[in-house]
Amino acid sequence: MAIPTPVMDRVITDFPPPPYFTLPHNEVFKGAKLDWKVLKEHFTKEGRITKADALKIISTAAQLLKSEPTLIMLQDPITVVGDIHGQYYDFLKILELGGNPERTQYLFLGDYVDRGTFSIEVILLLYALKINYPSLINMLRGNHECRQMTSMFSFRTECIYKYDLEVYNAFMDSFDCLPMACILNNSFLAVHGGLSPDLNTLNDIKNMKRFVEPGRDGLQCDLLWSDPIDIADGRLPEVYRNNEVRGCSYFFGGEATRKFLKDNDLVSVIRAHEAQKDGYKMIYWNGADFPSTITIFSAPNYCDCYKNKGAVIKFDEGTLNIQQYNFSKHPYLLPDFMDVFTWSVPFVIEKVIQMLYLMIKREGFSSKISIDEACIGRIIELEQGVASSDLRQDIIEKILIMLRKLRDSKDKEVSEPTINEKPIPKPRKSLTEAPVLTDDNETFFTAMINDRVNEKRPLGL
Repeated sequence: MAIPTPVMDRVITDFPPPPYFTLPHNEVFKGAKLDWKVLKEHFTKEGRITKADALKIISTAAQLLKSEPTLIMLQDPITVVGDIHGQYYDFLKILELGGNPERTQYLFLGDYVDRGTFSIEVILLLYALKINYPSLINMLRGNHECRQMTSMFSFRTECIYKYDLEVYNAFMDSFDCLPMACILNNSFLAVHGGLSPDLNTLNDIKNMKRFVEPGRDGLQCDLLWSDPIDIADGRLPEVYRNNEVRGCSYFFGGEATRKFLKDNDLVSVIRAHEAQKDGYKMIYWNGADFPSTITIFSAPNYCDCYKNKGAVIKFDEGTLNIQQYNFSKHPYLLPDFMDVFTWSVPFVIEKVIQMLYLMIKREGFSSKISIDEACIGRIIELEQGVASSDLRQDIIEKILIMLRKLRDSKDKEVSEPTINEKPIPKPRKSLTEAPVLTDDNETFFTAMINDRVNEKRPLGL
């Protein structure tokens, strides 16, 4: 049953407003059963559920994930999904193309949250699907499913904006329960990042300490953070090279991959973790007929400025197929979930200060001054701690300069395609010079280069 809005005074009537009320408990849960379809439709309209229902979904999913092994074993038919990064409306496209989740087996490789502005909707719907179809919906941990990354990027801010810290902490505890890797068809290692010098046999994954915040080194870190070296023949002077792009973990090449696959009787590594222009990348090292490493990335037009395709892998009867798709339109939100009043404050203050500045610059007030203007003049004269008109003028000039800079930065945030992240502990780079999106390679590689600093793990852990 549709809940009417309290007032019908919307100026733009041809675009539906978000639901005014949270979804009632008896609509989210039909008895003991969680209705994921109602949830999906409500989230599509930018609606929210109550904090109590959100916490119930999170805790129920966490218990399911906690009961699963660190290394899960799956067989096809199955759809493999890479990074989603809070792009809820693209996630809906994935569910459409990948197959009905009521009867399609899925493997998600992590990075469900951060960067996009609808991370809560993505992870809550995923958890709802997991609760309804625990044997069909399989989820691995990504490098963004941790406290450090979600605090540096947007997920923590989103949780506080839409709910509170209790919900954020519940999500973090649930992320600690996510399995780390999967063996698919007894032939493929599926993982978010890649290989590790601490990974010799599959038992190393099975026996690892999993229910913790990932550290800066070790097997868990590498499974989440490592990358294949971007060299045609995959040759490295050493078996593993320090990954200076990520600020932790390693690059692995042909030698490390060949040895691991041979020792464990596997064919290939399937992983996510890196944006790809076509949504996927297959690496053929050592002249192999089948790719040694397959990267899949499922967030099209990543950060609203990469102009890349998204892709998923479909396995059926031992056959691998790549399904590509373009981005879906989504509602616009101001950076850092600002409302329009907060965003406009610097503009308003600047105009007010300009008015006061012009009044102070006048050598004297006219005898015909209006009552309102005279009142404003007296208020200015009563400013505590500032006796001199010249000093007042200097202070206001400095304030104006500061406000213009603030106004320009706010204006730039919404007028140009950017990657805005809140840095900890140092400023991260934004794509303020990114070109208008085109269909060629230039946009993708420019975005990737400018965003590289955001791909690096921050200091502090």
